[in-house]
Amino acid sequence: MRLPSPRLTGRWSTGIAMALLGLAPFVLLSTAPFLFTPVLARELGTDRAGLQLGQGLANASYAFGVVAAADLMRRIDPRRIYLGCTLLVAAGAGAAALAGSNAVLVTGRVLLGLGSGMLLVVALPPAVTGHGPRRIPLTVALINLGLFGGSVLGTSIGGFAATPGAWRWVHLGAAVIALAGFVVGLAGFGRSDPEAPRMRFDPSGVPLAAAATFLPFVGVSVLVGRPATAPGFVVPTVLGLAALVLLVVREYRKEDPLMPVRLLAHTLPITGIGAAMVTGAGFTAFTELAVLRLQGVEGHPPAVVGAALATQVAGMLLAILLIVRVLPTRWLPVLVLGGLLTVCAAGAVLLSGGGLVRAAVAGFLLGLGAGTGVAPGLFLGALSVPAPRLGPAFALVQLLRAEAAFLAAPVVMRLATSGGPAAIDRTILLGVVVTGVGAAVLTGVLLLGGSGPQKPDLRRWTEGEGTAFRSPPVAAVLRE
Repeated sequence: MRLPSPRLTGRWSTGIAMALLGLAPFVLLSTAPFLFTPVLARELGTDRAGLQLGQGLANASYAFGVVAAADLMRRIDPRRIYLGCTLLVAAGAGAAALAGSNAVLVTGRVLLGLGSGMLLVVALPPAVTGHGPRRIPLTVALINLGLFGGSVLGTSIGGFAATPGAWRWVHLGAAVIALAGFVVGLAGFGRSDPEAPRMRFDPSGVPLAAAATFLPFVGVSVLVGRPATAPGFVVPTVLGLAALVLLVVREYRKEDPLMPVRLLAHTLPITGIGAAMVTGAGFTAFTELAVLRLQGVEGHPPAVVGAALATQVAGMLLAILLIVRVLPTRWLPVLVLGGLLTVCAAGAVLLSGGGLVRAAVAGFLLGLGAGTGVAPGLFLGALSVPAPRLGPAFALVQLLRAEAAFLAAPVVMRLATSGGPAAIDRTILLGVVVTGVGAAVLTGVLLLGGSGPQKPDLRRWTEGEGTAFRSPPVAAVLRE
């Protein structure tokens, strides 16, 4: 039975607004601190290690939030979750804006991350599936801004906010955006009965997800100023990654899984999710390395660095146009793998030397690569599962993508700061090799699956008649 819904319910524009307003605060703040961290440390009386730990906890809460939302949506009206989470994000961002110590800042960011992770699972599926097949390409292109696009703008915002007290206004702006999401959700998020209100709390999946997120994120966060053999890094990281593997295996084998691992364990989803993971990690790593070289080695002020990397926005805008044109065609896998190769090319540009011009070119390539590789990669997987399972599928793919992107960044910075400017070049080279090998391996997965170019059947998918893509088993060519 459906309960009476607010007046703006069912409008495409409302769904897009709720998704973007809910996701934007965390995404913007995922890269903005790259440039105002020194100011933040001075004003809060802490050091880079303390701030890194706080960022790690925030990222962990975001990754955990996507799994928690998949569990809660079975028993609670999604509208209540959306409204509660937007207020949680606003409260977290507001607390961070008013923070007088690192402890308060960390608390605010953890609340912001938790609410944002849950909003991703709650707000995205109805925006994508509820407005017919013709809207899907543009919807995915715009949602790309919420999934990853805000990260390209965050770097420039951080550059202009790297003055005393300015970082507070960035967090305050994030709180205002979240409150706007609450207002739109109050008027436009439809009420509905939960899927299984009497279903019990998952006593193993959710705790495993907590271990798989908080343990490794805390582990890599302590790398600042410590050797890679330190028990504080090795023990929680190994245990956390083991918990992640156990969680995925458990969900694969379970008859009624929290996240549909079995539905995603074939060629196209593995290609798309793998590309999104490597592309996202490469974007974050190369962006942070560019900032480190421009600011720490070449001595450019933060505002200049942010302006140089503003070319990422132009790259993301071009990616949006490409998504609209390519997603309804047979060439979506090519777009996704091309995005990964573009990020690899951005690393090669950075490897060729320093300077603002090279950084600007690399920034454009990073924005284009992230825009065509991350969200389209996630949707290559999502369109390969039935539309009613989109929310839980998003929970799994975003958990894996977040683990790859957010775990890589502290490790990259530890490598890059271990031996002067030469260490930066070595780390960039390592990133180019990893992204290049990733592109080659995932191309091999696609070819060995025997999945020829196919146009997605978006009508069949939105009407619940089946998947948009017919994805073959892994290595189907070798099995014949």
